[in-house]
Formats: sequence, C-alpha cells, structure tokens
Amino acid sequence: MGLPMQATPASDETVADAQRSIVETFEYLDSWTERYQYLIELGRQLPPFPEAKQIEANRLYGCQAGVWLVADYRSGKLYFEATSDSAIVAGLIALLLKVYSGRQPDQILATSPSFIDEIGLAEHLSPHRANGLSLMLERVRAFAMAHVADDLAGSDA
Repeated sequence: MGLPMQATPASDETVADAQRSIVETFEYLDSWTERYQYLIELGRQLPPFPEAKQIEANRLYGCQAGVWLVADYRSGKLYFEATSDSAIVAGLIALLLKVYSGRQPDQILATSPSFIDEIGLAEHLSPHRANGLSLMLERVRAFAMAHVADDLAGSDA
C-alpha cells in the first residue's frame, strides 16, 4: 500500500493541510476493504507506547477495545501518544495524531474533525468503534481545554 503518514505534523503543515492530506489519501483508495487495510497499516506504524503509561488513569473507558491516551505539553503545544489493542482503532489513533499532535491547544479547540465525515468514517465504523473515536476526540479536546486555561492563567501573571 505504501502510503506513509507522519504522526506529528511537519513544521509548516496546518491542521487543514493534515485533514486535506487524509482525505486525499482515502480518496485514492478504491474500496473500504483497502481503507480498512490502510488504517491497520497506520496503526502498525504508531510509535511504541511505553508500557509504564498503560495504566488505568490513561485508559479510555467506553471503548470496546483497550485504548490508552496521554498528552505531553511542551513549548505551548500538545503532543499525544496513544495505543490500542485493536488494529483498526490504532489506525484511527494515527489519524487523530496526524491532525492534533504537535498543535497549540487553541488550534485543537478551533478545529472540528471534518475529515471523519469527508472520508466516510462515520458511516463505515461499527457503533463501538465510532463511540471509541468520539471518546478519543473528547479526551484530546479535554487536554486542550486544560492547557488553554493554563496558558490564560500564565498570561495573567
């Protein structure tokens, strides 16, 4: 298949660029069988998730698959790490990391994940996977909200 995807954005790549890249890649794939295979490949390309971070505090509940998601706030940006014991969910994680990891919290909050509808994920995921994707997006936004508040508090000092 050979369609690699970076987990964090290139320095000049915008959120819109990342979403457009995902949409263009999925348009290139002819069938949902190919698209699922691509998601599985993306999941396999995720950087290893430290076992020490696979703890209950980092687990997302409500997903049928095991999902662990953490964020690191550095230099005004959030960097996400995540893993799943489901190959397709790991691929969904890779898509989310491409769009949101390495971004400023306000960029994350200002961006709706339009690529999900544009590539047809909403209608092709099982209800459990769709719920898991929704929970991952909520967690990403919660991390961003927490750090936007930190940024505002820091600017008042």
